[in-house]
Amino acid sequence: AGSMAHSKSRAADGKITYPPGVKEISSNISKEEMVRRLKMVVKTFMDMDQDSEEEKELYLNLALHLASDFFLKHPDKDVRLLVACCLADIFRIYAPEAPYTSPDKLKDIFMFITRQLKGLEDTKSAQFNRYFYLLEVSWWRWCNGLGNDFLAHFSNGHNQKVHMHMVDLMSSIVCEGDSVSQELLDTVLVNLVPAHKNLNKQAYDLAKALLKRTAQAIEPYITNFFNLVLMLGKTSVSDLSEHVFDLILELYNIDSHLLLSVLPQLEFKLKSNDNDERLQVVKLLAKMFGAKDSELAAQNKPLWQCYLGRFNDIHVPIRLECVKFASHCLMNHPDLAKDLTGNYQYYHEPPRPGQGPHRLLVERIFAQYMVPHNLETTERMKCLYYLYATLDTNAVKALNEMWKCQNMLRHHVKDLLDLVKQPKSDAGSKAVFAKVMVITRNLPDPGKAQDFVKKLAQVLDDDERIRNQLETLVSPACSCKQAQVCVVSRESVCVRLRICFYYLSFLPFFVIVAYGTCALVKQVNKSIDGTAEDDEEGVPTEQAIRAGLELLKVLSFTHPVSFHSAETFESLLGCLKMEDEKVAEAALQIFKNTGSKMEESFPHIKSVLLPVLQTKAKRGPPRQAKYAIHCIHAMFTHRDTHFAQIFEVRTSLPDLDQLITPLTTLGHLALLAPEQFAAPLKSLVANFIVKDLLMSDRIPGKKTTKLWVPDDEVSSETLAKIQGIKLMVRWLLGVKNTLSKSGNSTLRMLTAILHSDGDLTEQGKMGKPDMSRLRLAAACALLKLAQEPCYHEIITLEQYQLCALVINDECYQVRQGFAQKLHKGLCRLRLPLEYLAVFALCAKDPVKERRAHARQCLVKNITIRREYLKQHAAVSEKLFSLLPEYVVPYAIHLLVHDPDYIKVQDIEQLKDIKESLWFILEIIMSKNENNSHAFIRKMVENIKQTKDAQAPTDAKINEKLYTVCDVAMNIIISKSTTYSLESPKDPVLPTRYFTKPDKVGVRLNYRSSQIPKLRSKLDPQNYHSTPTGSTRIGSKLGLSVSDPNGSKILQIQLNCRSSQKNSLDSSGAFWVVSK
Repeated sequence: AGSMAHSKSRAADGKITYPPGVKEISSNISKEEMVRRLKMVVKTFMDMDQDSEEEKELYLNLALHLASDFFLKHPDKDVRLLVACCLADIFRIYAPEAPYTSPDKLKDIFMFITRQLKGLEDTKSAQFNRYFYLLEVSWWRWCNGLGNDFLAHFSNGHNQKVHMHMVDLMSSIVCEGDSVSQELLDTVLVNLVPAHKNLNKQAYDLAKALLKRTAQAIEPYITNFFNLVLMLGKTSVSDLSEHVFDLILELYNIDSHLLLSVLPQLEFKLKSNDNDERLQVVKLLAKMFGAKDSELAAQNKPLWQCYLGRFNDIHVPIRLECVKFASHCLMNHPDLAKDLTGNYQYYHEPPRPGQGPHRLLVERIFAQYMVPHNLETTERMKCLYYLYATLDTNAVKALNEMWKCQNMLRHHVKDLLDLVKQPKSDAGSKAVFAKVMVITRNLPDPGKAQDFVKKLAQVLDDDERIRNQLETLVSPACSCKQAQVCVVSRESVCVRLRICFYYLSFLPFFVIVAYGTCALVKQVNKSIDGTAEDDEEGVPTEQAIRAGLELLKVLSFTHPVSFHSAETFESLLGCLKMEDEKVAEAALQIFKNTGSKMEESFPHIKSVLLPVLQTKAKRGPPRQAKYAIHCIHAMFTHRDTHFAQIFEVRTSLPDLDQLITPLTTLGHLALLAPEQFAAPLKSLVANFIVKDLLMSDRIPGKKTTKLWVPDDEVSSETLAKIQGIKLMVRWLLGVKNTLSKSGNSTLRMLTAILHSDGDLTEQGKMGKPDMSRLRLAAACALLKLAQEPCYHEIITLEQYQLCALVINDECYQVRQGFAQKLHKGLCRLRLPLEYLAVFALCAKDPVKERRAHARQCLVKNITIRREYLKQHAAVSEKLFSLLPEYVVPYAIHLLVHDPDYIKVQDIEQLKDIKESLWFILEIIMSKNENNSHAFIRKMVENIKQTKDAQAPTDAKINEKLYTVCDVAMNIIISKSTTYSLESPKDPVLPTRYFTKPDKVGVRLNYRSSQIPKLRSKLDPQNYHSTPTGSTRIGSKLGLSVSDPNGSKILQIQLNCRSSQKNSLDSSGAFWVVSK
């Protein structure tokens, strides 16, 4: 320490001591003399070692002098090479404490030395040996983490000698050093990243050879790196953290021993909660397991089994990735066929119609391997029964979706056959064409399928034999053998139609399932009787029965006729007596779907069933009571009498614990038979539901900081209140617009619940979880009422906005449940378009998963609306309620009234507004069909000529409105290159939200001084850029208002709410654009 202090004091005097025989080295001497003197300095430092304390102190100022910019930036390469050799030796001599203390200076020196190594490219150079010496000396220091671009300077020009020497040198340092730092590891691994690998193959080969040579020594450090990133999430340890999966694949291909301890980490990552992370690991392992010479599946069976489990993943893209992997893997590894086909029981949800080969592949695998269609009916149904029982909830939904798609296609083909058989007419030809287009959209690869389906329609018209075959194929009575005959006989059809039959040949797979309904019911009966082989199949009996009934429930929707047998109905009656609530619920739903002809065809079943239904409606579990009411409504002609007997429950309402079922029953009676129960229920709703139930808190809630608790921990009073809210809504939905005053009262009640955070009495007796439940119930009730036009009309803007804010509720489960109900109503095109704007508020959700879900909902809803408009070209009168672009005015208005938007010009608040607008605009603007960007721009311009109809005289609200429009225009300008074109049509603004436009001139409420500030502060990186194709007008805003036809002169004033024409605003901004 004393020696170093003395050295620093020596350095402070600034005197430079040169080696004997060397005069001063400065700019005053010639280049040749400078080279001569530097060579002597190089030799001096080369001969020194770390123990030469006196010489180190003597030449300290010389070491500092050689690191000056004069030498580092010297134009002569020979001078730079000699200085680099000196500096490399200086680091060696003065280690571990370099004489250079400034981090910036250290970086400059290391980059300088590294750049000199480019001289190694010329192996025939007279200076090559000196460059080689520089390599040897500098590498030692680089191995201590002081440079990440070292290997990148080696290229294909280096000879084998340099390459081998490098490997030897680096290997000895890695193997003999005390440790391998993360910086050194990064220096090697960076060359394996695909982008670097492709740029410099020589550096990649060098890194690969080093890793092979030092596998045993470097493996612990590689394991530690992946452990920090994968297991502990410490991505900051290395810039390579984002490339971990690429690196794992490369390292496995180089030497699998490098990953001995990393592969178990992948097994853990396959079970990650992050969908994207699991998908990345699945893609990685697909390459590792599926490679031609890979033995990983045999060597690491736990990892292989864990990977097979992803066939049952909740995330659809992951399951599809597994399907793609299976087909590829079977080609390279036929020995894994048993594992793969066995694990196809973990079924994958088929994509929506028209999503191509994946869907067809999955359907083929199901019909050939999972439930082989060539099995005898009883065995086939047994196979399906136990398969269905082993699937999880998501896989069951996927399988149901596949059947739904197939059945829908079967009905479309049947419709086409019916149309073809009708007499020729123009209307008939149009109907055939429309049906061809619908079928095409439901087939893989619609683009190719369209021509074939058109030809098929023509052949069906001409060839009765083919028409008869297809009619057999799509008939609900088609047997397995008949289907096989039809599919095989397609070989006799001309080549151009074989593909059509190939596409349609999967139609019977669902029909075959329905044809075996009786066999399936018998299998369920065996489980109920205890004579089935459930245990041998590895399925608990209760689980098998429940799954079997769920399967029958699916079939009851599509093939109700196949259930019409005494044996089937008697079996279902037995299920109603079981203690398992889910089993009884499924049986009730099956009865509802299939029992329309029961009274006339099976009177003995009816006489037994009716008392059971009445009992369940009065005293059964709530869900069973609901289904019992619906069964009676669907199955019996004298339902009024039966309902009247059940309605008697209202006269003797029991305690809270027993109140939920009667409330459920009364609600569904009101919904299904309003003419019978609307009047008597009115007083019940007003006096009991509102006053006695909702407006009183009988049981104090549990004091807890939790915002949500599981269903079984919710108090009976809260559950009763929720059912009371549902009863009110069902009653209103039954009577519809006949009791509008009651509708207003109910809406006020629901919004009061939201306004009070769920504690309607505001006495503080309710617990937070109960308040969350009631907020969700009230918000969902509002959404339910909004789906009926008569109630949508009386929902005020304040009530709509209060309901919308529930999507930002403090409770995660409330946000989640509300978003799901919102999405469901929008997908069915039942909720008005303004409710789609509610998803804009999700941009502020702190949970990434919720934001992602909201984005998926937006994408799906916008896609549904666009598809509907394509398929129903004649609904132009409904364009305002269907066209996704029309959500923009609603989103702008909703954000204007966002309680978080307080200060009109607050930049942080405006950034939130921008994020919310972009959350919707990004998806809407992803397609520019029919010049929709210009249409959106025109909408925003039109809004700026109106006032907020909710508060037309409120200056602050209207200033907010124009400011949010400025933000929207900023987004449109910065993200679109076609916004300035002519709008395809003049947008219509909703009159409930905006006043009539100001018709004085063509004026816009742009504040010329505000928009540039917004653009520079909200999006500073794009402030100075003008989108391609736009016109920069003036010096501040790149907004093109030129007419694309060049035939009009548009005058646009900025910040001109006054009525004076052609006047300048405060900044003198007045734009005139002409041809």
